Amino acid sequence: MGRILNVEYSAIQGSYWMIYGVICSFASVFLLNKGYSNSEIGIILAAANVLSVAIQPLVADFADRSKKLSLVSLLEIMTVIMMIMTVGLFAFEKKTLALAVIFVLLTAWHTTLQPLISSLCFKLQETGNNVSFGIGRSMGSFFYAVLVAFLGNFVEKRGIDVLPASAEIVMAMLLISVIMAGKHFGKAKEMHEVALTRDLKNMGKAGAVEGTESAGLGESTLEGVENAGISESAGQAASEPEEINIVEFIRRNKMFFVLNLGVLGIYFSNAVLNFFTMQIVAGVGGNSADLGGVMSVMAFLEIPPMIFFGFLRKKFSCETMLKFSGLMFTVKIGAIGMARSVGLIYAAQFLQPFSFALFLPAMVNFINEIMSPGEAVKGQALYTMMITVTSVLASVIGGVILDLYSPKVLTMVATAVTFAGALIVIGCVDKVG
Repeated sequence: MGRILNVEYSAIQGSYWMIYGVICSFASVFLLNKGYSNSEIGIILAAANVLSVAIQPLVADFADRSKKLSLVSLLEIMTVIMMIMTVGLFAFEKKTLALAVIFVLLTAWHTTLQPLISSLCFKLQETGNNVSFGIGRSMGSFFYAVLVAFLGNFVEKRGIDVLPASAEIVMAMLLISVIMAGKHFGKAKEMHEVALTRDLKNMGKAGAVEGTESAGLGESTLEGVENAGISESAGQAASEPEEINIVEFIRRNKMFFVLNLGVLGIYFSNAVLNFFTMQIVAGVGGNSADLGGVMSVMAFLEIPPMIFFGFLRKKFSCETMLKFSGLMFTVKIGAIGMARSVGLIYAAQFLQPFSFALFLPAMVNFINEIMSPGEAVKGQALYTMMITVTSVLASVIGGVILDLYSPKVLTMVATAVTFAGALIVIGCVDKVG
């Protein structure tokens, strides 16, 4: 059952990141073709991320508090809503306010799913099976890489109408994957609970056989073991941290918040590349097919560190990996800024395994290690919120810089901001927890 849950979690990650590839990585291609300027694209993406920042803590808080709606059910409902929104992308040939609003809502809704999918990994582990976030996320990169390589050439040949159609297909894949994971989660958890009950009874019987007292004492021993299990569960429930909102969470975890300010800086370059790689590639003579190729190579190179993250974790602490990968973010965006051809932009992607591909699983696991289960969802949400905030800044600043100056100036600014973020992470990561 553990293998099935791992496959299904990998399918969920793969579907989520394929949606990201269609909606976000090709956002500039789609919106430029509809007639929007770089600054307008920046405003649209910023608005989407601002809305996401507002939605994420509310959804995370609801996921923590809800007694009637499980995390799996919440993901199912949110995916269906996202599919309905995507239908609106077919409706408008040129730029309109309605199209901009739909794109804002769709992008924000998609971003809100990310912390829930990260938390789902640890939820599935309640079955007693080891569900690997690193492997699941690496499969996300794999499927993303395959899709964007295909899309780049397909868009070049057939036009942008293939984008919303592709989005609907991969959203349906996400919905099916979540439904199947929920079904097997229920079965696996029931099997796990039965196994625990059987083990408790076997412990009680062993105590009765080995005891020197009467058979009646053996029965008391069995009853005591079972009651101890109940008491332990009750004790765990009683010891769970009180429910707190995101503001109170930040107040209690000030140094973690400072760390996330560093994350904000580090991810600035990542957001610039996510939103404006088309413009950067075009600046050295490339097209949408080259965009797909660059993004595909980048994603493929993310896979090895994520697959072998468990091995790396045995050799290095999460703190060490966060420091190193933060610096590598800076080196990568600097190399892209100095590139004078599409080939050199391709070459810069070989720094991806040491930057984003290492930072992401290290941060997710770091949060899970230093926080209690009751606060982990909010910790993941705050981390994702900071990524979203930097996306807002990068989209607005990036769009304006591209219209006023050039892609080279944008990459220079991104290098400086990313380096500042790396210094914050290096300075405070050891003080968190």
